[in-house]
This record gives sequence, C-alpha cells and structure tokens, in this order.
Amino acid sequence: MYSTMQQLRNPEREVFYFRLRVLVASGVVLAGFTLLFLRFAWLQVVRHDDFYARAEQNRIALVPVTANRGLIKDRNGEIIAKNYSAYTLEIALDQVENVEATIDGLSKVIQIEARDRRRFHKLIEDYKTLDSVPIRTRLTDEEVARFAAQRFRFPGVELRARLFRQYPLGETAAHLLGYIGRISPSDEQRIDQFADPADYNGTEYIGKIGVESSYEEDLHGTTGFEQVEITAGGHPVRTLARTPSVPGRNLILSIDVRLQELVEKAFGERRGALIAIEPATGDVLAFVSKPTFDPNLFVDGIDPLSWDGLNSSPDKPLLNRALRGTYPIGSTYKPFLALAALELGKRRPESATYDPGYFWYAGHEFREGGPPGGHGMVNLRQSIVISSDVYYYTLANDLGVDAIHDFMQPFGFGQLTGIDLEGELAGVLPSSDWKERRFHQKWYGGETISIGIGQGYNSFTLLQLARATATLANGGIVMKPHVVHAVEDPRTGELRLAVPSESSRIRLNPRNLQFVRDAMVDVNVSGTARAAFVGAPYRVAGKTGTAQVIGIAQNEKYNERHVDERHRDHSLYIAFAPAEPGAKPKIALALLVENGGWGAMAAAPIARQVIDFYLLGKLPAPAPAPAPATPHAPGPEPVVAALPMRTTPVASPLPLRTTPVASPLPLGRGAGGEGPP
Repeated sequence: MYSTMQQLRNPEREVFYFRLRVLVASGVVLAGFTLLFLRFAWLQVVRHDDFYARAEQNRIALVPVTANRGLIKDRNGEIIAKNYSAYTLEIALDQVENVEATIDGLSKVIQIEARDRRRFHKLIEDYKTLDSVPIRTRLTDEEVARFAAQRFRFPGVELRARLFRQYPLGETAAHLLGYIGRISPSDEQRIDQFADPADYNGTEYIGKIGVESSYEEDLHGTTGFEQVEITAGGHPVRTLARTPSVPGRNLILSIDVRLQELVEKAFGERRGALIAIEPATGDVLAFVSKPTFDPNLFVDGIDPLSWDGLNSSPDKPLLNRALRGTYPIGSTYKPFLALAALELGKRRPESATYDPGYFWYAGHEFREGGPPGGHGMVNLRQSIVISSDVYYYTLANDLGVDAIHDFMQPFGFGQLTGIDLEGELAGVLPSSDWKERRFHQKWYGGETISIGIGQGYNSFTLLQLARATATLANGGIVMKPHVVHAVEDPRTGELRLAVPSESSRIRLNPRNLQFVRDAMVDVNVSGTARAAFVGAPYRVAGKTGTAQVIGIAQNEKYNERHVDERHRDHSLYIAFAPAEPGAKPKIALALLVENGGWGAMAAAPIARQVIDFYLLGKLPAPAPAPAPATPHAPGPEPVVAALPMRTTPVASPLPLRTTPVASPLPLGRGAGGEGPP
C-alpha cells in the first residue's frame, strides 16, 4: 500500500501547481496594489482640486456681511430714515424641544412682554422657513449681560447683533417713506428680478412700500463676505479673510420735512391728503396722507394687536390717500373746463349765462349749491370766482363728454403720472368709449351735466389734480412728478440727480391761460376763498371745491348737521403762488379734507398755512388758551376755530369710490358749488 501511494505522488506536478498558485496569488496581490495605486492616483492627482475645495469648505465657512442700508434725507439734509445696531435674542426652533418653556425661562432673566410673544408666533406663522426667530429685539446692555451670565441654561438661544431701521420722526411722511419688513416668498420672486440677487444672501429685510420699496436696489447696498475657519462642530475659530460690504446709497428727497410736519399738524385728526409740487421741476415738496401710522412698528415685525388695530380702523390709516385714493374733485375742475371752453371756441370771456339756481335737462333738475335764487347773469370770469354750478352744467352740455375727455387727458386726469412710487392708481376720466368698455352701455346726455362740476363718473387722485394745477401754473408744460431729488454715494458724496423730466407740452393760447389764472386770483381776493387769504402779502391763484359723497333726493335739502359725518361733502382746494404778473410760481398744491364740507371752510385755510410757510417762512400762530371761568363771571365766548378738529373717530367706515356709480343721472343738488365764504 505504501508503495502504491508513493507511486501516485508526482513531485514535479506538485511543484508545478505550487508555483502556479504562487503566481496566481502574486498576480492577485499585484492587481490589488495596482488598483489601490490607481485609485490613490485618481484621488490625489486627478481629483485633488475637488477634494481640496471640499476640505476647505468643511474647514472654512463663508459668512455674508450685510450692508448698511442707505439713509433717507429731506431736501434740507435732515435725516428721516437711518440705521442703528442692537442685539436680538433669537430661538433656533430645531434646537429647542419646548419653545414655550424656554420663553417662560427667558422671561425670568429679561423682560418679555405679551406683544413680544404675539410677534414671535406671528413670525413663525408667516415665515415657516425661518430657522431662527427673534423673541426680543433691541436689548439693553444690562439685558445682554444678564442673559450672557445665564446662557448655559438655554441651549438653542443666541444673542445676535443686528442692524435696525429707525424713522426718527415717527408718523411724519410715513406713506411717502414706507417701511421695511422681513422678506416674504413674494419678495423672493421680486429679488430674482434684481440685477444681482446674490446681494440678498444673509439679508432678512426688504422695503415694502414707499421709497423704501421703489428705491430698494439703491438703498440695499452690496453684501460682503467673511472667510471664517470653523471646527468640526461648526464653531468659529478665526477670520481668515474679509470682503467688506458696500453700503447702500442715500436718498435725498425733494420734500421739505418741516413743511410736511406743518401740513400733517394742520390736518389734525381729520382724514384727507395734500400734495405740493414745484411747477418748474416736478419736485414734490409735501406728500401728505392722513391719518398716518408709525413705520417703526413694522421694523422688527408688527405684533398682531397693533396690526389688527391699523387694519380694522374705520379711518384706514394704511391707505395712501394721496396716491391711491380716488375722488370726484368738485369745483376744482371748473378752471380747466373754462380753459377748455376758450380753447375750443365754445365760450368767449364775456359770454354770460343766466343762473337761476337750477338747470333742467330732460325733466331732471340739477340744483345749484350756492345762494337761493342763484347768481343771476354770470360771465366766464364770475363763474370761476363765485363758482356757479349752472354755468358749468350748461358748458358741459355744450362741450359734450368726449370733447371734455380729449381736452383733459393731456393734463393727466385719469392717467398715471409716472411718479417714482409704486402702487399709483389711474382713476377715471370718463368718455363714451370708456362707458361702452366698462359697462357695455351707451353714454346718456344727462351724465355729462354732472361732469361739468367735477362729479358723476369723474374719479381722480390728488396727485393727478396737483400735477394738473402745476401744469396750469407752468404755462402748459407737463412735468413728471418725483419725490427723490438725488441719489448719493455715501463713500464719495457723488450725486446722481433726478433730472427734471418734461412729459409733454400742451399748446395753449397765452391769453386764454392768463384769463383763467387771473380769475383764479380773484377767487382769493373777492370770491369763495377770500376769507382764507385776507392780508396775504402775495397773490395766489386758487379754486375751492366741494364734492358730494352721497346722493340727496330731489325733494330734500342738504343739511350738514343732519348727515352722518362720513357722508358729508369733501372739501377741496387747488392753488399756485406767487401769481403776480410775470412771476414764476414756486409752489402748486391740491388738497382734500374728507367730509370737511365747503372747500373755503376746511381746505383753503390749510393751503394758506402751506403757502405762508413756503414763501415767507411763516409758521401758524398758536391758538390762544381760553381764560379760566370764575364763579361770578361767565367764561369767554368759545373761539370758533377756522379748522375744526375731530378728536374722536366716528364708527362708520368711509367708502372710497374707486369705480364710478352707474346711475345715468345724479340725484339731488350739485355739490360743485360753494357756499358763503
């Protein structure tokens, strides 16, 4: 058996197979090392730059450096919007298990009010993508120190240095300035349209309305970056490099903030709007909408209680009446119609119409808003001075709605002015074609009658009326209004001026234009506004207006004392000055006091204060304090204020008509006429 096994063994074959196994194993090992070498070469040579960049990204974080937002100044250099730095206390929602318990604990260290909690929850609700939400903003140094000492107790809560916007004048010019707020999804779509959306990396706020919005790209600046070395846990170690941010450009507005404050104070608690323009340049000198609001409420996120108060107020403080309120403009339309009559050859200066106090058309009585029995024979000049409705009922009927439309359109009525503010409304300048498009109805002749006194379908913004008045003062040259006079580079001081832009030029007969201007001067000398301009050391051209808010039945007589305050007539006034022969007007204005009654009673006295201040630097005299009454002698007679102020708001909301009424014939009296001055 042993010999048999020995015969079966073949040493040479075993050596062959052993060598073969060694060779195969060596090949496998060599192939493995070759693969490892190739992989090593791939990673270290071919992919070196890629992995080096990844390593650097893990080691270095790029932190955006937000730019300082540009300042906003008035035409005299007074700052009306600025920035300041402060600490905020923020909660990282993904790092805190019980948010309410954390807030309760924080309230024992620093003061957290109910409005802070409401704002915190509103931010979470409105901006669901926020990683870190502020619970307190603008902490004092003492509060910062107290929290820093207790910081270990509140994981997920951090102190952060932030830049805040401040409006030092509070409510003054709020509708013009606007405000900033947190970037919303709709804002992100808007940012995508900007020249460089990357500038908004790390930015949380953006301009919402006013010049803060319309000049957002100028105000925002350019975001910078810091290269910060970090640990594996993401904690910063040191700053390696820094690309500084570029601050936003400053805005120099055309408005005079002292004039703005004077107007807002003159309005008091009443609702309305005023726009003053420099005719030669289109510079807006004052842009007032009352009531107003405090834009500082919106800077860190307005709390729900304040927001509900602004939204539910019947006075609508968030409505920009100067830009978006549309109104019938009453008798302030008459100078433009008189000019149309002269230019189109429908009237001569001496043309007279008998005014019995009413005008009949197709069996309907259009009443006069003036004295009982009317004004008698009235020529064109007198029709402006005493504001005869009947004269303009007749004139409108003779002109026709389409001729009125074609003449008024170049003055900008019913057209966007192109002002450098967003959200402007166009209003309505009616015509037969407009009614066909709007209501699919033909135009009735009776609808033209009310057009003659600025009523009916007429619906214009105060901005349009102010620009038209400035055009009248400017001899027919239409200037594009603007609120920003210049954009300033804060580093070099270089100014980019808003070049006055002539929109168009209306060809007018100088004699006709001078006739209308002289009649408007007489309005303030012997006409409806004479009481407001007694003793004025300058000549001013003006026109009062009263616009009807509700219809009055034909068998009823309008009595202001028996009408709800919000249903009373609107008070309007337009003017430009100085109006001496050969003088170049420096200011033109249009103003409206909602439900203020006759234009001479509420609107004209405000205009007198504005012009006195702008031309003479004169401030209104403070009202004298009443003498105290004694037990034995009655107190003095109460002083009847020229501008009565409503101290408590009424409850019913004011319907601002942005679309015209559809009735073919207006009811009741003509509200375009003026009562006794």
